[in-house]
This record gives sequence, C-alpha cells and structure tokens, in this order.
Amino acid sequence: MSEITIRLEAYNPLDIFGVNDRHLELLKNEFPKLKIVGRGDVLKVFGDASELSRFEERFSLLLLSYEKFGKISGNDIAQIMGNGDAYIREVKQMPDEVLVHGTDGRLVRALTVNQQKLVESCSQNDLIFAIGPAGTGKTYTAVALAVKALKNKEVKKIILTRPAVEAGENLGFLPGDLRDKLDPYLQPLYDALRDMLPTQRLLTYLEDGTIEIAPLAFMRGRTLDHAFAILDEAQNATEMQLKMFVTRMGRSSKFIVTGDITQIDLPRNQSSGLIQASRILKQIKGIDFIYMNENDVVRHKLVVDIINAYGRFNDNK
Repeated sequence: MSEITIRLEAYNPLDIFGVNDRHLELLKNEFPKLKIVGRGDVLKVFGDASELSRFEERFSLLLLSYEKFGKISGNDIAQIMGNGDAYIREVKQMPDEVLVHGTDGRLVRALTVNQQKLVESCSQNDLIFAIGPAGTGKTYTAVALAVKALKNKEVKKIILTRPAVEAGENLGFLPGDLRDKLDPYLQPLYDALRDMLPTQRLLTYLEDGTIEIAPLAFMRGRTLDHAFAILDEAQNATEMQLKMFVTRMGRSSKFIVTGDITQIDLPRNQSSGLIQASRILKQIKGIDFIYMNENDVVRHKLVVDIINAYGRFNDNK
C-alpha cells in the first residue's frame, strides 16, 4: 500500500475539510478504494499507487478551484473529483476576472464554466439567451454584467423585467397598490442588486430611473437606447411578449434573456416564447444561446439532486 501526504498550511483547513468534515466524507465517497485521513492541516491518503496519483491530480485541481473562487462546495467536489475531465480542463482555463466589487467586500465573478461562457458571450453578442435549471446563476450573472456595464459607463441605464405570471398564486390577493403587489414578485432582482451596489446608491438609481425594475407589459411601445436590459423568468413570457421584448433593442443596447423551460407557469393554452425563440433565433449572428445544467448549480447540493430527480421523472413519463 502506498501513501501520499498533502500539507495545507496555506489554506484554512475548515474550508477544505468542511464543517464537521463534510467535504472529507464527500472525498471518501468519490474515492472509496482509498483511505483518506485529515488531521489539522495535513491530509494523508493511503491506497493503490495509480489511484493515489489520480486523487492527487484531482485534489490539486480542487485547490486551484478554491484559490480561484475562495470556496469549496459539495458540487465542486462532485464535479472535480468525479469524472468531470472536460469540466476540469475548462476550470483551469477560466480567468479570475471580477465582474463587480460588491457590498461587504463581496467579489462577484463567474463561478462555473457556463457562467463564464455567458460572461464571454456578453462581450461578443448584443442579445444572449441563458437557459437552464434553477440555481445556475443565470439571473445573478446577468445582473452582475449589467452593473459592470453601468459602472464602466458602457450603458446609461439598467432595465430589469419579468412577465407577471404567478407561480400558482394570485397577485390580486396581495395588499397595496400595483407597485406593492409586484415588488415581492421582483424580489430576486432586488436581492441581486443589493449584493452589488451600496444601499444608498441603489436607492438613488431606482429613484432617478437609472435602474428600472418593471413587469414585462410595461416594455410595450418603448425603444431602449444605451440600456442593459434583462428579461428574467422568460419561460413565462408568451410568444408575442418575447418577440415584443427583443424588438425593444435600441442603439448601443445589450439584452440578456434568462429562463428555465422546465418551470413554465403559463396557462396550458399558451406557449412559451422562450421555447419558440430558441428555435427561431439561434442562427442569427449577434445572438447567442448559453445552456446551463446541473453542473452550474451554485445553491445547496440538494438542488442538483432535485433537478436530476425531476429530470428522471419526466423522462419516464
């Protein structure tokens, strides 16, 4: 039996091993033929030489990912220590670009390969569709790109919009006027902005119209010049609404459309404009489609398992 010793003096062992050694247990699950022992800032691994070599290579890439993003998640361990060879090669090539220096010292950057593809596509295309399941950072990355463009004076305003389709609830029963009814529905957009802009500056931008958050219906008849516009939850836009939105593009504008085609809340007699657009617009130069998957999930590890479970269920229908 062979042995390797990996010293972690340069790292916080809690970040590497996880709370209550949770990450260590995940490493053991990925390499069941090895005996893996973590004590203090030392990791010792025992087993067959070839398997140890594979572990050492993968673990060095896991540390590289930690250095790049400042964290390790269960999903990172599954992707890097498992069979994600293509994913590993792409991670090694990902730049360390910070999109936005957010609040509380937060550094907002692409955290996955496909999020990085979205970032790169934004520099090359004026209309991008980011399609994928929940928790893949579609909206968050898009908002970060919009805030970056505003800070760099590449655009004069940010427009954030969603179709006002309830996910099984009725907005009419919410208290208050139209703004009061819609604000909770648009909350994810506010949450992303609060991570990236100081509170007072965000309030100023909202008051003077530099940042506008509104339901999709409010976009009709407008031309959005020098704007970075994001249509979120686009799977709930009808075919006519989606067409209406993308034809609002004005001079020096950038548009990102995000959505999850597995969570459509439209009535059964209405078709999703996002699905139609993905068929009609994919061949147009200047328009790009980025497809995200469970490897891009940056929420709790269980979200990956939930997405996969629903996928298997739908495949067996």
